[in-house]
Parts: sequence; structure tokens; C-alpha cells
Amino acid sequence: MAGLPVGACTRDLRSADPSPLERAARELITGAKYAALITLGPDGYPQARTVENLPPEADFSVWFATTPRTRKVDEIRRDPRVTLYWFDPERAGYVTLIGLASIVTDSAERARHWQPRWEAFYPDRERDYLLIRVRPLRLEVVSPAHGITGDSLSWRPPALEFPPPAAGPP
Repeated sequence: MAGLPVGACTRDLRSADPSPLERAARELITGAKYAALITLGPDGYPQARTVENLPPEADFSVWFATTPRTRKVDEIRRDPRVTLYWFDPERAGYVTLIGLASIVTDSAERARHWQPRWEAFYPDRERDYLLIRVRPLRLEVVSPAHGITGDSLSWRPPALEFPPPAAGPP
């Protein structure tokens, strides 16, 4: 099956009619309980770990919770370039999101994203809980179930390109 063309998404992602690539990406991300977050360690080598993410926002920003004492927080503060990876083993589909992460300590955002199931992980919510927001720069999708496959020669997946986030609050 031929894949969708590799290229940039130039339309407004908030529109009511998402592309097949966007629909497949949302379905894969929302269906996955966990993602792999890859940051850059102090030695420059990639560091991967499992995170539980919330469903993506309209602009494909992804949020997840952590404690301020984790190495991912230090690594993101040092270098915000990250990759998130979701895999659906049953349908051999995946989404890779390359983006810029930011640490969010704003009380209103923390309250908006809070999940009761996190209580055991963050008993002192004020001190132990913060958010990481990843704003996308590039989103790659492979989903044979949706007819979305990589280039037949290079295997490069179809992708959406996003403009760099504007400077300002996370």
C-alpha cells in the first residue's frame, strides 16, 4: 500500500476537518497508555523513559506529569529538544513527535491537568507535582491500519511540520 506523501502541513490544525494523518496520529496517541520520552543527557546521549501522557491538544501539544526531582526535568531545563514515541504493537503503527519541552509550574495549569489517579505518586501535590508540555515541531506517523506507510525506498514516514512555538509562557 502506498504511503501518504512526506511533507509539511500548512493548514490550521484547529480546523474541523483533520487530515487522515492527523486522525491516525490522534487515535494512536490516545490509544496508547504510555509513551517513550527521549531527552538529551548531560553527556549528550539520548535518555529514554516511559511516561503516561494526556491526550494531545488541538495543536498536538502533549502534557504529562512528573516530580521536580527527576533527571528529565534537569535535562529539559538544559536542552528542551525532546522526542516522544508511541507504538501500537497490535497494528504495527507508531507516532514520533519531535518537539520542544517546557517545565510548567503554573497553579492553574497544574489544576487543569490534574488526574485523581496520580494522588499516590504526588502526595504533597504542591511540592511534588509539575507538568511538562511538549510543543510539536514535527510529527511522523506510520499506521498500516489507516493506509499510512513510509516511503517504499527510504521508509521515511509521512510527517506534519509545525512552526516553532512563539516565545512566551508555556
